[in-house]
Amino acid sequence: MTDAERLLKAKIPCSETGIEVKKSMCTICDPQTQCGLDVFVKDGKIVKVEGNEDHPYNGGVLCSKGAATRQYVYSEDRIKTPLRRVGPRGSGQFEPISWAEALDTIAEKCNAAKAEYGPESVAFFAGYTKYFRPYLTRLAMSFGSPNYATESSTCFFATAMAMMLVYGRPGAADIANTDCLLTWSSNPFYTNPGNARMLLKRKKEGMKIICVDPRRSPTAGFADIHLPVRPGTDGALALAMANVIISENLHDKDFIREYTVGFEEYRAYVAGFTPERGETLTGVPAARIREAARLFAKSGKSAIMFSASPVVHHTNGVQNYRAVFMLSGLTGNYDVKGGNFVQPMSFIHMPGRFYSREAEFENRSARAKMAPAIGSGNFPVWNKLVPEAQIMYLPEQLRTGKPYKVRCLLGFGPNYRMWPDSDGMLASLENLDFFAATDVFMTDTCQQADIVLPACTSLERSEFRCYGMGYAIWTQPAIAPLYDSRSDVDIIFELAKRMCPEDELFAMGYEKCVDWILEPSGLTVEEMKKHPGGMFVPDPLDLPERKYMDGGFGTPSGKMEFVSKILEPYEGAPGLASLPVYTPPKYSPEGSPEIYKDYPLILNTGSRLPMFVHTRTYRLSWTSSLRPGHPLADINPADAKKYGIEQGGRIRISTPKGCIEVGANLTEMVRPGVVHMYHGHMEADANKLLEWDYLDPISGFPGFKSALCKIENI
Repeated sequence: MTDAERLLKAKIPCSETGIEVKKSMCTICDPQTQCGLDVFVKDGKIVKVEGNEDHPYNGGVLCSKGAATRQYVYSEDRIKTPLRRVGPRGSGQFEPISWAEALDTIAEKCNAAKAEYGPESVAFFAGYTKYFRPYLTRLAMSFGSPNYATESSTCFFATAMAMMLVYGRPGAADIANTDCLLTWSSNPFYTNPGNARMLLKRKKEGMKIICVDPRRSPTAGFADIHLPVRPGTDGALALAMANVIISENLHDKDFIREYTVGFEEYRAYVAGFTPERGETLTGVPAARIREAARLFAKSGKSAIMFSASPVVHHTNGVQNYRAVFMLSGLTGNYDVKGGNFVQPMSFIHMPGRFYSREAEFENRSARAKMAPAIGSGNFPVWNKLVPEAQIMYLPEQLRTGKPYKVRCLLGFGPNYRMWPDSDGMLASLENLDFFAATDVFMTDTCQQADIVLPACTSLERSEFRCYGMGYAIWTQPAIAPLYDSRSDVDIIFELAKRMCPEDELFAMGYEKCVDWILEPSGLTVEEMKKHPGGMFVPDPLDLPERKYMDGGFGTPSGKMEFVSKILEPYEGAPGLASLPVYTPPKYSPEGSPEIYKDYPLILNTGSRLPMFVHTRTYRLSWTSSLRPGHPLADINPADAKKYGIEQGGRIRISTPKGCIEVGANLTEMVRPGVVHMYHGHMEADANKLLEWDYLDPISGFPGFKSALCKIENI
């Protein structure tokens, strides 16, 4: 073997091999975990992918998903050309068409529906990824439809709502400066490797960790205190911790006196949640509750690291997280360094230490003059706080046509399996006059569409991203778009020409629109192109602590609200109490004892595995090989023994709604009495086991993390 052959076999970038390294980022997880990539390219094809050691977020490290990037890009499931359906929906019968014909058809159908039924008859939906959302939002607003919605109807926004109801503005955990980190159903070892690295570093430096999680997760394994809460009882645990903090005089009296409202009512309510009652409700020993509460209150600076979805995927989710987040204000740890510090969002839900004109570009304020959005009458608090349709109500509106009929759906990365009663959502798509779907892969949802458009991956396009440490990147394509695919943004801008040609910003083009959004920051696309691996932003914001001292809180009262002024008008409606009232999940041993008799286990769906994210990497052999025999349900060995179930054996999981058949994985990670089923499997879709209206009354989020089930051998 010659030296050149050895270099080529080792995939060494040099003149002898013709391999060059291009900088990019991984967007398989979104939006926080945007790891920097070194993409090794030869003759226009990716031959290897590694982590970028110079990137400040991941420092060269990649998780299993990012390591499988090459398989992701070159998957055989890629959609290769625009397609038009020629058979019944779901038949898989399509014919190739040109881009011009596909885009013209979409625009003609949507414009016709607008002319005959009004712009609200057309819905715009964004799944994964997130980079194109400002542009799709503007497309919907310029078109005149209030029905822009995203997968955030089931992810993160309910968490943000909970904090907004208390403080008006979310504040993230300042892990780098805290003395005590309370991780509440957050497991960064599976979901956010950058935060996991920071957590381990800070642990070595003496930071204490309290972990609230039903499972013995890796985070729980590193914690000083693990509180294995029963699913759906987080609010009761938080109230019991508050009971200890107040009764032992550990609360911040000055902050409470000057900057809060409703404390006396809250104190009176919390008095009923002794640690002993907390143990009864949550399964966490009273002594452990006291220990955790004292550590959090006495550690100096304490922060709560929340999660996007687990706590709010309960029918009592927002109230639960309200109770949790009140612990920050109760101890004076809101908007302080080392606590839950408030930073303005710079771009797509991420702080970047700069201001932008993202909100002005999106123009969501135009919704005020439009028809009511989907779900707005059913979830008025969501409608008040979130400038999007609550898309969980879409299947019911499609079935009933009330308050009006949705005729057309334009979906970017749509996945019908994100809805409870996913089979019902699939059936409701038949009521659409027209459905267009854009995706990287030919998914089951795309099979239902009238027009299917092939999107390219992040390595085949350009996009802007920012990071909390004040870092930003404008990626450039590592390879040309494969087949006849295009970027989601190119598709949106082409549709804008046909659906809202009067929009002057769209007429400027993609890069000029990015420059317009970033104008207050000093960043430009031209400058960022000179730094293909990313750059630190010029003149980053240096924000003060306790900004509420001058500007108040973003709540109706201008203060932290133990009693929510936004919820007060709905007092008496189930689940909408102005205090963080704890009620058990609708389907739980306490909430539905009659169902519990026949379905004696708690079903918890959607917990993450490190190699999978939603349905996006099940199709890859590298990641799938890390979970042999999937789909599998995680079951505690004690439950397996009780029901005569063996490792790897086939079982049936049943709820009053239906059943799925899966393999059994016996593990001590899960609590006895709880079955964990990972979501998104085509052959075992756990979301079909829930009713469509099993939703939190405040947010409309599904109760994915707590239902009642039974298991049996098959």
